[in-house]
Amino acid sequence: MPFRGGNILNAVPASPPVHTGLPTARAVDHYAFTVPRLDEAVAYAVDVLGGRLCYREGPVEDPSGDWMTRKLGVHPRARAQVALVRLGPCTNLELFEYTAPDQLLAPPGPNDVGGHHLALTVADPDAAEDHLRRAGTVRLGPAGPPGTAHRWFLTPWGMLLSVRGPLRPDGRRFVPAPDPHPTAVQSALGLLGVEHVGYTVADLDAGVAFFTDVLGAEVVESGAAPDTGPDGHRPPGAEQSRRVLLRTGPTANCELVQSGTGALRSRPPRNSDIGGHHLAFYVDDVDAAAAYLREQRGVVLMGEPETITQGPIAGDRWLYFSTPIGIQMEILSMPDGSLPYERQTTARRATPGSLRWHDRP
Repeated sequence: MPFRGGNILNAVPASPPVHTGLPTARAVDHYAFTVPRLDEAVAYAVDVLGGRLCYREGPVEDPSGDWMTRKLGVHPRARAQVALVRLGPCTNLELFEYTAPDQLLAPPGPNDVGGHHLALTVADPDAAEDHLRRAGTVRLGPAGPPGTAHRWFLTPWGMLLSVRGPLRPDGRRFVPAPDPHPTAVQSALGLLGVEHVGYTVADLDAGVAFFTDVLGAEVVESGAAPDTGPDGHRPPGAEQSRRVLLRTGPTANCELVQSGTGALRSRPPRNSDIGGHHLAFYVDDVDAAAAYLREQRGVVLMGEPETITQGPIAGDRWLYFSTPIGIQMEILSMPDGSLPYERQTTARRATPGSLRWHDRP
């Protein structure tokens, strides 16, 4: 309760905050998206956005068993190719190309449950727009008036991007800072980093409760009423729905948006559908985090934690889980610094380093 003047008698020093949430969590590890053509998406992430390709792996498949269903929640005969691209100083993008007998080919729209976008912060929005348009990225809607913060674009395969200029640190939200070692493309785009990932959910209040109560996220901004001004947070043509921005660890934000009344889909996509996605968290102890999640209402673990024994990320211990809010998630812990892919490239995954979940760099 705020104190408005006067003296406080017999004041007791405030106790340190009690940190709750996912045990041993460090940070968001990656944002994962399923795309129609992996080569195209990797080329765009590297050649247009300035990312660094760390590794590719696959095929991920189980030709005769049900491992794909038990562990990934997809058709047992689904097959995936995967790539990991580091984008800026703090973000990893995991890109999937699936083939599956029951695959949905059209991604969800921004009003639909399962709609999503990636929000970038750049040094100069005008220069960034020129760069993106030269690369075939489609600007959505007419150019806004001077001072318009959010500009919306569509990648060649139909994923939404939001671009805005630099943000002033406020001590609450994560604000991307310039990469000390940018690629040439990063410099051309003026990329400072990924400011947030956005997900459209069926029940915003339930989504916020899950992120805060179960994962330990913190609300940093809440749009209680639709924002219809020129600085609107929704893409052109989308309903101006309620939204909440949450701080998810030291180096990431997540925006949750209430699905619109005109939504065409009420169920989120599967991993194997175009537009499928998941959110992954780096933890020190996957088994401890799994034990905690097993006790949370509405959470379903997809089997038990497994350790990858071969390939570019041998040593990675991981587990997917479904949530009651329709966003599939993952916990993982990798021995960064001794992964096999590191012998083949100078590119490296973004890692939390010494940061902990509640640190605010």
